Amino acid sequence: MTTRDLVALSLLPPHRLRSAVPLVLQGLERDAFASCPDPLEAAISLLNPAEEAPGARATALREQADGLLAAAVASGIDVVPWVDARYPALLRWIADPPVVLWTRGDPAVLESRAVALVGSRGASPYGLSVAERLAQDLAVAGVTVVSGLARGCDGAAHRGALSAGGATVAVLGCGPDIVYPAEHRNLYRDIADRGAIVSELGPGAPPLPAHFPRRNRIISGLAAAVVVVEASARSGSLITAGCALEQGREVMAVPGNVLTERHTGCHDLLRDGARLVQSAGDVLDELGWDRVQEHAKGGPPDSSDDRVLACLVPGEDCDVDTLAQRTGLPAPPLLERLTRLELLGSIRRTSAGRFVRSGR
Repeated sequence: MTTRDLVALSLLPPHRLRSAVPLVLQGLERDAFASCPDPLEAAISLLNPAEEAPGARATALREQADGLLAAAVASGIDVVPWVDARYPALLRWIADPPVVLWTRGDPAVLESRAVALVGSRGASPYGLSVAERLAQDLAVAGVTVVSGLARGCDGAAHRGALSAGGATVAVLGCGPDIVYPAEHRNLYRDIADRGAIVSELGPGAPPLPAHFPRRNRIISGLAAAVVVVEASARSGSLITAGCALEQGREVMAVPGNVLTERHTGCHDLLRDGARLVQSAGDVLDELGWDRVQEHAKGGPPDSSDDRVLACLVPGEDCDVDTLAQRTGLPAPPLLERLTRLELLGSIRRTSAGRFVRSGR
């Protein structure tokens, strides 16, 4: 089946695709449609045996597909069908993968090891800070951060990854050429330049409410784990966590203030067995990933001329108070820098909580 036909197939109503697309994709894998006079017509008949005129339906869908493909070329958008070798391996085998992905940016980013960070749109300053910090530290460790470009925690996660020189993927609930919300226009551009914009919806598709729950399965499907940063009991982030559980992904959550309802969803996840996350190290340890990864081009400068590192004599371990005296840094920024150096592998923490150069 051609890319054009797969784009046409993706235009069928979601409720029909959700139940039967796995059958079509299995048929594609076995080349079951190769001998059909019209593979798209055969797929439509399989999806809806009651279709009275599958040939006419196929013709109409192909015309729509042609318009979308032309719009994609004009906008610099790529289409990656399920049968394409570039289609992300993790996403390929979820229960109902998108028939096609529309992408802007670097599709290779979709194959890198990734963690999804999601949370409330109306996030508190605490939630925004945690999302940005976790994304920064995951990016330092070479992990791609996946989120949904929404207001609040999503935007903070994207910004955190970019600020650390890492890659990030934004999964949209609209066409890949639509910036939603509009105030994220600059962030959208930066993600397209240094990561990838992804949607299962073609160019021009509006951000309708029904699109967002569907896109959540893609956010979790692209990642090895989903970390919920801040979520109330009715938060849409819990839909993403539910998708992750169905897909066999790890689900983790950040604890928060028990006196506010902002964190009820996270606390419910923790009570049900989600891994508690206080730092990027918790995520990496749970997934069994090394903390040290080479930075992407444009990342933070090499640590060899780092002010804190210069105050650590090789072979000597130091506590935080001693390093604060030597560097003149207050405790919060010093601890942040020590954490970054530890993730880079430039230093290590001893069992006594002191720091020593790793010899790298």
